[in-house]
This record gives sequence, C-alpha cells and structure tokens, in this order.
Amino acid sequence: MIPYGRQDITAADVDAVLAVLRSPFLTQGPAVPHFESLVAARVQARHAVAVNSATSALHIACLALGVGPGDRLWTVPNTFVASANCARYCGADVDFVDIDPRTWNISVPHLQEKLVRARRDGTLPKVVVPVHFAGAPTQQEAIRELSREFGFRVLEDAAHAIGAAHRGEPVGSCRWSDVAVLSFHPVKIITTAEGGMALTNDDEIAERMRLFRSHGITRDVRALRHAADVSGTGEGDAPGWYYEQQVLGYNYRMTDLHAALGSSQMARLDDYVARRNALACRYDAMLQGLPLQLPYVGEGDTSAFHLYVVRLEVEASGRTRRQVYDDLRAAGVGVNVHYMPVHLNPYYRELGFSAGMLPNAEAYAAAAITLPLYPTLAENQQDEVVAALRRALGR
Repeated sequence: MIPYGRQDITAADVDAVLAVLRSPFLTQGPAVPHFESLVAARVQARHAVAVNSATSALHIACLALGVGPGDRLWTVPNTFVASANCARYCGADVDFVDIDPRTWNISVPHLQEKLVRARRDGTLPKVVVPVHFAGAPTQQEAIRELSREFGFRVLEDAAHAIGAAHRGEPVGSCRWSDVAVLSFHPVKIITTAEGGMALTNDDEIAERMRLFRSHGITRDVRALRHAADVSGTGEGDAPGWYYEQQVLGYNYRMTDLHAALGSSQMARLDDYVARRNALACRYDAMLQGLPLQLPYVGEGDTSAFHLYVVRLEVEASGRTRRQVYDDLRAAGVGVNVHYMPVHLNPYYRELGFSAGMLPNAEAYAAAAITLPLYPTLAENQQDEVVAALRRALGR
C-alpha cells in the first residue's frame, strides 16, 4: 500500500533522540527551548511555545486570548475538528464560515458578509481561526483588515503549513495575526512524533501560553505574586523551592525527546517543502485533462503541500467518489479524505448545525480525495498512483 502520508526518519534523527536519552534531561531540559528558537527564527516570529500537540497549542492560544463562556469563535468546516473544539474546551460557542470553492480556504467575502450581519445582531466573534488548508496560505492581509474593523483576534491554524509563504512572508510569522499554530504529527511537513507549537509576537500572550502549558505554574521571580507571604523578607524574595499556580493550566509540555527529533528534522524543512512542491507539480502535469479539480495556490504564494487533494467532477467522470476511492484502495493506493465537514459531525449537529448550511464546504467534501504525497514518494510510485486513478476513472 502506498500511503497518503509518511514520515521520513534518518540516522541523524535517531542520533538526536539517543543523545537526549543519554543526557540528564528527558523533559524540561535544553532541547525544547532550542527547538523553539529554531522554529521561531525560521518563521520570523518573536516567540515560540512548544507543546505536545497542535490541539493543545490551539487550546492554550484560545485561553491566552481570553476566550471563555459567552464568547464566539469562528472557523471553517473544511478542517480537522480541533480548529473548532479549542473554543468548546474554553466554554465558548463555535460558528463556521464557508470556504472559497477555488482555494478551499476561508472565503473572505463570506466572512465579511457574516461579520456585517453579526455586528447588526450583536453576535460578533472574539476570535476567527482561518486554516491554511493542505499547506496553501490564506488571504491573511484581508482577514487582518477585517479584524481591525470588527474587533476580533486572529488565530491562524497553520498546522499544515510550516515552510509555506504568503507573498514572501513565512506562514507563522504572525505579521497578520495574533497567534499561529503548527503541527508536528508524523504526516506533517516535519515531525516530533506528536507535537505542536504556538507562535506570537506579543510578549503577554506568549507568557500566558507558557503558563497554561505547564499547570499554570511559574517560578519566574518577576511574575510571582505572593512570594513575600512565604519568605517574610520582602516582595519577590522567594526561597529556591518556591513556585505558584496562578491559573488553571494543563500538562501540555513537549518532552526533550520530541524536541530533539524536531530540531533534527528542521535541518531538512526546506528540502521537504521543495520535494513536496516538485511532486505536486508533477501531479498537476499528469492529471491534466481528467475530470478533476486540482489544488490551487495563490499567485506569489508557496504552499507547503502537506496534502495533495483533488476534487472529483462526478457528472463528467460518471463515477462516484466512493467508487473511485474503493478502486484506488483495492489497487494499493492509500488515498484518504480531508475532511468530513466539522459541522456535520454528530457532536456539532447536536449543537444545531445541519446539512445545507455551508454549501461550498459540503460540495467540496462530497468529492474530495487526498492522493499520496510525502518527500520519500518515488516517481515510479507516483506513476502507479496516477495509473490507478486513470483506471478508476475509466480513462
């Protein structure tokens, strides 16, 4: 089976992890801040906060932005459920903005229309979460302008997009957002096995995210509130053993083992993105003339191509998505579907969402198929994928 995604682990990666295993620190040591510094420098963000998953990163970002009961977070339905669930963890409400049928990212016109209605009704969101779907950048400048007009914060879900760029600006720089979140799951661009990161240029947001990722506890003498009560010798004069839990936090820390793997992988990030783009260009050429809508990348943008998704033109092909999917799987091609619309999952249906509410996302999802794409995919394997797809389409 040719999978849709696969990690690439080298001898250097193994050596990096073994070095941590032989070191004094398996967690809360120097490997995590080193990894954070590498990523922050690469994406040109001031702060990087590493955690155990991108879901955790979304959660602490929402907490740091003050999301809570009575607030609203808007995102797209064409994403993994974590993009919406992060609001629910905080007790906030979720709503969805339809996607652009060409880019499969958030539709800026739909967002603007929805914001105008929400201002009239008194239901504006506190946070909007645009998703860089499949690694292709969103229209961040336009979203930022809307945030200034309507007063919401921007939390980029860039889980697919480390190594991508919008008009030369690295995704994750937070030039047009308050926080951006990355994922290092094994099928993403680089991996830490499991892991995520929240990026920001705001010092206060960064400190709050660091607090929330580790039980809400701090030993930072600059932040201690009640050290004088314990020491009896003056405010901030705390004994060496002293710490404070200042908020209700979580154990979302990344271990040094995971960070060491991530640091090693960072050395190959640009090569990985270049290889993914080369394979995507090859797919584009080989799939011309087939009844498929191919991925779109905006002019001047660079996609990280975490995924290569095609959308089946059902009427032109004479085949259903299920038929094509089953034929490809039977041929040993591990295609997948990204994603089932979030709002049509049972949990969100129980909150009042239903079919027909977001027609572009629903039409996309009814015909989407994710083809194999990863840096070690050989061209002869890619040829097998295309040949199997042609047979499944009767071409």
